[in-house]
Amino acid sequence: MTLPATMKALVQRHDGYANTSTGLELADAADWLEAAEIPVPKPGPGQALIRVALSCINPSDIHFVKGEYGQPRRKGMPAGFEACGEVVAAGEGGEGLVGKRVSFVATASGAWAEYALTDAAQCIPLIPGVRDEDGASMIVNPLTALAMFDIPREMGCAFVATAAGSQLGKLMAGLAKDHDVPMIAVVRRQAVADQLKEMGAQVALATEAADFQARFAEACKALKPRVLLDAVGDQITADMFFAMPNRTRWISYGKISTQPPALTQMGQFIFTGKTIEGFWLSKWLVEADAPRRAAVVGEAMERFASRKWAIDEAARLGLDDAVAGLAPAWGKGGGKVFIAPNG
Repeated sequence: MTLPATMKALVQRHDGYANTSTGLELADAADWLEAAEIPVPKPGPGQALIRVALSCINPSDIHFVKGEYGQPRRKGMPAGFEACGEVVAAGEGGEGLVGKRVSFVATASGAWAEYALTDAAQCIPLIPGVRDEDGASMIVNPLTALAMFDIPREMGCAFVATAAGSQLGKLMAGLAKDHDVPMIAVVRRQAVADQLKEMGAQVALATEAADFQARFAEACKALKPRVLLDAVGDQITADMFFAMPNRTRWISYGKISTQPPALTQMGQFIFTGKTIEGFWLSKWLVEADAPRRAAVVGEAMERFASRKWAIDEAARLGLDDAVAGLAPAWGKGGGKVFIAPNG
């Protein structure tokens, strides 16, 4: 296959980190990104070049382009972590992937471009029946959901999930239902709480309700959850944590709120064995043993192929309209925003 010399891409306008904490709000993508024509990257040893079919936008992408993520930006380089597409070239060690349709996280050149470059080891060949929408969202949310769900399942206890109306929360509700692990889903709006009950959450509560705290206390008394899977990090989350049973683990995997919570009952860390810790999928993928990683990937693939899981789509943009359209599409909610770089 003859590759073009250049490609369209959405590139970053800034380097490094920003000294800000603005959360997931995005008023104008042009503050952080611009459309550009840049050289198609060439794969080195252990790398694969993918013609991107579809890339998705995750909260981590928004934090990243704004300089508020755990990795530094590179000015002039394409943004975008997660996507799917066809491997069209590979360096030494990755030749066996050429011609395969894969899901991947871009490690060398971002996925909001016609071509992306990544480590060959990061590519997951997709089985028939997996849609591009699911393949483009195969890694960040599904693998995080499966890996974190292992925690309450192995502890043999109920768990609480905040921001449960997100794509990740919906996936986790399906896991809770299938594995008969009680899930207390916490969302902002009652309408979303009702949806989570239908999807598999045993209890679904809306923080907008006047009796939220009382209902949460009742749920804790009945189900005794000892795992709090949290993507919000606000005062409501902290209050829930202190209301939960002894030996509860607060596991933070995101930070939607821009306001830090006050830890008002420090004695619980001493006398009740409670802990706060973080979860980052990139770290888990390095530390988990190979059989467990393979099992998690296999289960995610099977769930998408069988339609037990499906990613909801909110909007789809092309590269030409992405800078202007990204912020309005991101603000819609209700599903993933995708970029189709090659039409």
